[in-house]
Amino acid sequence: MSDTPQVTVYSAPWCGFCSAAKQYLDKKGVKYTEKDVDEKRENAEEAMKVSGQTGIPVLVIGKETIVGFDRPRIDAALNL
Repeated sequence: MSDTPQVTVYSAPWCGFCSAAKQYLDKKGVKYTEKDVDEKRENAEEAMKVSGQTGIPVLVIGKETIVGFDRPRIDAALNL
């Protein structure tokens, strides 16, 4: 899937939906950059800036921002 858009996942180790979203991407073979919002405050601020919300996970897939683990939106953004 060389035409897969760039994917960034803002998450935290304690977040079950974050783990589910990352496992889903892993199962699909999608490469992504993980940004831990607990590890670095700037990651949390960046996630809030791109999503306009404080919830996680935040997935940025190409130009689409998805808050939460929303399989249909993730698949649509990945063009699956």
